[in-house]
Amino acid sequence: MTAPANPRAEKPARTHALCEVLDELIEAVSDAKQEKVAVRALVSAVGRRTYGPLFLVIGLFAISPATIVPLMTSFTAIVILALAIQMALGLRRPWLPKSILDIEAPRQAMFDFFEKARPTIAKLDGVWLRPRLTFLTKPPFVNLVALCVAGAALITLPLSLIPFAPLAPGIAVVLFGLGMTAKDGLWLGLGVAAVAGSIWLASPLIF
Repeated sequence: MTAPANPRAEKPARTHALCEVLDELIEAVSDAKQEKVAVRALVSAVGRRTYGPLFLVIGLFAISPATIVPLMTSFTAIVILALAIQMALGLRRPWLPKSILDIEAPRQAMFDFFEKARPTIAKLDGVWLRPRLTFLTKPPFVNLVALCVAGAALITLPLSLIPFAPLAPGIAVVLFGLGMTAKDGLWLGLGVAAVAGSIWLASPLIF
């Protein structure tokens, strides 16, 4: 007679993909030997196989102190737009030109930002962020998500004229990155809502 199955054993193990991504970023920044860290190092840390971690990295960069550098906000928006277009077109592996990969940001500011973000990500990972509504992370819905990311990038440009306003679309990109990395459609929906809020915020400048 076999023993009854343990119901606890049937529960899927929690994934910690987001913590792993952030740990890789922290390691890449701490290993930098100069006072600045290149975008290439951050991209290499998470790999170029999927868009989710890249959007997460660039989104975190967009809301970090590194964007106080003149024109850095607009530059970040252009990078996000380029990746979003590739994703919307169905390209499996994102591509960035060498000129973008060689852009550098202050190392200490990036390290401090990622370190402060780590506890929050750890609380979300596997608890508030988990695989659900996964159909939203697959075509054709993921292509619509890509268009929303492109919208967040485009709306950043006029918002860059208002102090701190670009944080809104930057947060939207982070939400998209979190949702795609964790395959959580709920967070993708939150990203869409954040884009809608960003458009409302920018409407006086556009219309």
